[in-house]
Order: sequence, then structure tokens, then C-alpha cells
Amino acid sequence: MSKTTQPGAASKRRTKAIAPAPPAVAPARARAALSIRAVRHEDLDAVIEMDAMVTGIHKRDYWNSLYRRYAEAVATGHHFLVATADDEVIGFVIGEVRDWEFGSQPCGWVFAIDVRPDARLMGAATQLLQGICQRFRRAGVSKVRTLLARENTLILSFFRSQGMMISPFIPLEMDLEQ
Repeated sequence: MSKTTQPGAASKRRTKAIAPAPPAVAPARARAALSIRAVRHEDLDAVIEMDAMVTGIHKRDYWNSLYRRYAEAVATGHHFLVATADDEVIGFVIGEVRDWEFGSQPCGWVFAIDVRPDARLMGAATQLLQGICQRFRRAGVSKVRTLLARENTLILSFFRSQGMMISPFIPLEMDLEQ
């Protein structure tokens, strides 16, 4: 899975650029027992490396900020989960419950989901999405949303396979450069 939009992803704190992973799905690993749980501080290096492997950019400051904001704030509707196989972090999902955004009822928003390219096709992304949706339901919401780049057909196909479809909202943007 590739990342959905991330707040602050265009941060100037980008440090080390590396070649991004190829978009093709790598063969799945041997089947290992998958587990979904809340992220722990010791998982952060694996998450940072996974993101850099897929995006080509190391963003340690960004991920440290997300960890503080989401991993330590579950009571406020923020969730940061990881998928593990054989005690190794192979994927993550981050989202939150947003109240009345854009005039809609409170709902869950997934803004990042990713699985190591060499661990795809094991069902980790599906289990991550199910895990965060379960937490959204417990918070009393009945709808989940996300945004993604229209050319990101891999993540679009994944979300469509999970039952997501076009929402009634239209994203708009404008350049702030003159």
C-alpha cells in the first residue's frame, strides 16, 4: 500500500532522499501470524524506514511528531496501529475521529496506511483497516473516509476492494505561489 495524504508531508524537514520502492507488488512472504496492535515507541524506527522505502524520503521529525500526536492520544479519537508478523513491524495505519468536518456527521478518517512491499498480499492492510474501523465504531461513528492521489491506483484498488467508494465531498485546492 502506498500512503494516503498526510498532513505536513511537504515538510521542509526532509533530510535524506533515497530511491522509492517500485510500485509493483513484491511476492508475499511465507504466511506468518499477523497481529494488529497500538504502535509502541520502539516501533517508530521500523515505521520510518518503511515510509522511506516507499516514498524515498526519510522524515524522522515528521514521524516523531505523529507519534506524539496519535500514539499518545487514543482517548481523543486518534489511532496509530501497526501490523506485525513474527514480531516484526510490517505495516501501519493512522487515523482519527473528526467531528463535524465540512458539515458532515462525525466520522473516522484514515490518512496513512502502508505495508512493506515484501509483506504485501498477506492481508495486513485489510486487517489494519479493520482494526482502525473497529476503533472508530467504538467511538460511535458509522462512516470512514480517506483521501488519495487519483493516480495512485494501488491504494485506490485496495480501498475499493474494502468497500469504499466515491464520497459526496469534492476536494478542492489552489496554489499559494504567485
